[in-house]
Amino acid sequence: MKFLHTMLRVGNLDKSIQFYCNVLGFELLSREDYPNGEFTLAFLGPKSDGKATDAFLELTFNWGTSSYERGNAFGHIALGIPSMKILEENLKNRGHAFSWGPKPSPSSRSTIAFMTDPDGYSIEFIEAER
Repeated sequence: MKFLHTMLRVGNLDKSIQFYCNVLGFELLSREDYPNGEFTLAFLGPKSDGKATDAFLELTFNWGTSSYERGNAFGHIALGIPSMKILEENLKNRGHAFSWGPKPSPSSRSTIAFMTDPDGYSIEFIEAER
């Protein structure tokens, strides 16, 4: 079995693509409209350094739907990063900040922080284990 992607429903596809690409450094891999189903799918992945990535983020925009009521079961997306300090500075330069942290993880083997995307989904950043 191979993990392929996580799908998030978004209310403003362009705003979400801008956030994940321009703020977090993802790249838009594909975007396709499905007129018969009245939705658009956009697949994003981490900027590659020539290596293939295994997991992607699928943003689904259902035409005519600008917001969703999120349940309380979904937790967060987690992204591994090489440096919390560099990420924090990059976010600050783009007018964004963590909503929590950075602080040591419960195991104290890594540093973690959280922020929220334009649709209110929580994103956890995990710095490489010490």
